[in-house]
Amino acid sequence: MAERPSMNINLKQLRALVRLLEKRNVSDFEFEDEHVRIRLTRGGLVPQGGASQLTPVAYHLQSAPAAAPAAPPAAAPAAALPPASPAAASDEGISYVTSPFVGTFYRSPSPDAPPFVDVGSAIRVGQALCIIEAMKLMNEIEADSPGTIVEILVDNGKPVEFGQRLFKVRGS
Repeated sequence: MAERPSMNINLKQLRALVRLLEKRNVSDFEFEDEHVRIRLTRGGLVPQGGASQLTPVAYHLQSAPAAAPAAPPAAAPAAALPPASPAAASDEGISYVTSPFVGTFYRSPSPDAPPFVDVGSAIRVGQALCIIEAMKLMNEIEADSPGTIVEILVDNGKPVEFGQRLFKVRGS
């Protein structure tokens, strides 16, 4: 029996994505990169086996390795995430809020409004931290644990990648 390639799916990010899709009433979402392909379908009927077999589901997750590129790239692209330093790895109680998708990072709800949070801000579960604009939709990114903002890792108005660290947070 052939062994399936292992896939690393961050369940915390996947749960955050599902919550965001529910909140925005998005029924179908697909993401693919060089390592993984994910398709989420919410509600409705999902084909199971053939066109005549439709099954109602709350969520349907398809995850498979993405197709391997035909030829290796000429040069490896720079990593979206900076490598973790030994000091950062030993910081107890430190976590990161990451981007659930590709988009543009905004610290405030409008250009003339104050930022959602600053360094030193105490945050609570469900509190809006920033907005990621993706495909003309403004998506609030919320805290999933309480703590204090230690560092803001992205400049306002800059593009972000899936999984990119946005905030460094010390848990409370």
